[in-house]
Amino acid sequence: MPEMRLIVAGAGGRMGRALIRTIAETDGAVLAGALEAPGSQWLGKDAGTLAGLPENGVKLSADLWSLSAEADGILDFTVPGATIANVAIAAQRGIVHVIGTTGLSASDNAVIKSVTKQAVVVKSGNMSLGVNLLAALVKRVAQSLDDGFDIEIVEMHHKAKIDAPSGTALMLGEAAAAGRDIKLDEHSVRGRDGVTGARKTGDIGFASLRGGTVAGDHTVMFAGPYERIELTHKAEDRMIFAHGALKAALWAHGKPPGLYSMADVLGLSDF
Repeated sequence: MPEMRLIVAGAGGRMGRALIRTIAETDGAVLAGALEAPGSQWLGKDAGTLAGLPENGVKLSADLWSLSAEADGILDFTVPGATIANVAIAAQRGIVHVIGTTGLSASDNAVIKSVTKQAVVVKSGNMSLGVNLLAALVKRVAQSLDDGFDIEIVEMHHKAKIDAPSGTALMLGEAAAAGRDIKLDEHSVRGRDGVTGARKTGDIGFASLRGGTVAGDHTVMFAGPYERIELTHKAEDRMIFAHGALKAALWAHGKPPGLYSMADVLGLSDF
């Protein structure tokens, strides 16, 4: 199969630059375009130079329609508004859309789902291979333990992160809720403060910490009578997310239209 031609959205950001470096070192993939927001200071700059690589001749552009004319896929770790704008163009072009954007609303997710009858979308709150294995384990443990074990999710990220809880924490919460056969939005508890009363049986709690340069730490606790099980993943470098996104894109190339997750990519859907 010829090399997969990929566009990186948000190419001037930290994650975008990591994706550009990962494409450069991945067999079967080539950088076909670098997308940035209108008005970005990086427009017209060389994508290779920005990513700390030799100049590659790919200039950052705000015109996804033009960039996507010769592309097979787009890697999108941006912000909800940009991702939803990209969804429509990617679907019209018929290219694979790998979405790692967090903070998406229910209406955003509905828009994404609406295009998957004609488009291939891989979406995950976290593209790390380890985190997705963790989610599968969380689901299995939640399934195995009754609600005598309280579930709490603690996450920490760098001080510049703008959404909370993290997309990964919510993904882990969804996994726990699926294991318990409940709906997360009916049992989610966030940001406890003041006199909250006793914890309700069946709740799934979230705590978000922000500071420093932490790439992403997540712990799911199952706290039972006189014992506690903790499942933890610590991200040491955002390159793990870039490698996962590339794996997802290459896996999705040629797949029939649909909404896929990293669990599908890793063969964990039925774990």
